[in-house]
Amino acid sequence: MAVAWLDLHDSNLQLWHGDLHLSSPGYALLEAGQYCFGQDARAAARLRPRDISTRYWWQLNTDALQPALGPARHTADLVHAHLQALHRDAGAPDELLLAAPGSMRKEQVALLLGIIQQCPFAAVGLVNRSVALASLYADQERLFHLEVQLHQALLSEVHREGTEVTLQKVTALPGSGLLALQERVVEAAAGAFIRQTRFDPRRRAETEQQLYDALPGTLRALHEASETSLSVNGYHARLTRGDLQAAGGMLLDAIVGNLPEASTHGVLLDPVAALLPSVATRLRARVLQPGDMQRALAMHEPQLLQRAEALVFVERLPAVAQNADHSPPRDVAEELPMVATHLLCNAEARALTPDGTSLGAGWSLVAGADGGWRLRAGAGAGALARNTAPCRDGEPVANGDRLQLADGTEAQLIRVSD
Repeated sequence: MAVAWLDLHDSNLQLWHGDLHLSSPGYALLEAGQYCFGQDARAAARLRPRDISTRYWWQLNTDALQPALGPARHTADLVHAHLQALHRDAGAPDELLLAAPGSMRKEQVALLLGIIQQCPFAAVGLVNRSVALASLYADQERLFHLEVQLHQALLSEVHREGTEVTLQKVTALPGSGLLALQERVVEAAAGAFIRQTRFDPRRRAETEQQLYDALPGTLRALHEASETSLSVNGYHARLTRGDLQAAGGMLLDAIVGNLPEASTHGVLLDPVAALLPSVATRLRARVLQPGDMQRALAMHEPQLLQRAEALVFVERLPAVAQNADHSPPRDVAEELPMVATHLLCNAEARALTPDGTSLGAGWSLVAGADGGWRLRAGAGAGALARNTAPCRDGEPVANGDRLQLADGTEAQLIRVSD
């Protein structure tokens, strides 16, 4: 059976197994004495903050969990449970190849491998995720990969030495994680609501959660236009790029402060960082594509597999030759993937909204953390197919996909341009 690939990026863990692709943000929710992870847990973050943990990947250890969250003794227990859930949802692959961030200390890597020994699968490879990604873009001698984790950002310096890329340095950027960035964007968006409508969406947990759920689609819209309209609980506010200019200021300052001679070196941006107007306009950077990690692991799998020996955390890989064309980085907006804007059904195009678009039969489309769209199955949801293949809750969809309900209704995701 094929080796599964697992990207341990806590903002959005991803697992590929054959044709299956799972996405699971590093959120754990305690519900009726059991844990659920990923999209459903994140959707309850503002509704049930005392039942949520988001630090367990970042603070992987065996210290007593503070504050307590159900039966878990420490963060290692939550990591174990999350891995078990991913493994189950992926069809129980026997072997996993892991990509991990450079922020993982040696003792954390050892603990992670010890946890996996207690799981029903084997770890057969371990690679630094920044090195894997940089190997696809190694047309410069010096690259900096910006990784936006939940509680911090990470700037990894990777050098090309001959035909290989090697990790040189890892710098943590405190206060610049995804959760902090979201807080700043929400503060700006809530301010716009208060000024324009006197409605404060942060006053109630339900409307605050709606505001957080709408962020990816809002940021995407502001990449394509100078302003957009945001709707929460029947109230509407106009948001401009200027309103969000300060939201990424701390992150931008931290990046620039750690880039010697920044204009002469390549920067690889996580897509979420590229959505912030101040970061996107100030840095001459390339934006990583959603499929880059899958492509890197597929290309390097033969040399990363370490079945017959103790796992080594690989921090050196061959550069992928076909990308070394020395072409200048394209504009950030040009590198973002083409995302659907409307749902075409029965010759009528409905605009997709960040807070959810109903498909019928208990299914809806909601905004994902990566700025794209994902399927959401409600209670008692019926059968749904994407391009004739059965759908799963939380599955990402792309521009051009066709969705078929059991009653024969068909809709297509399309992009409408001005």
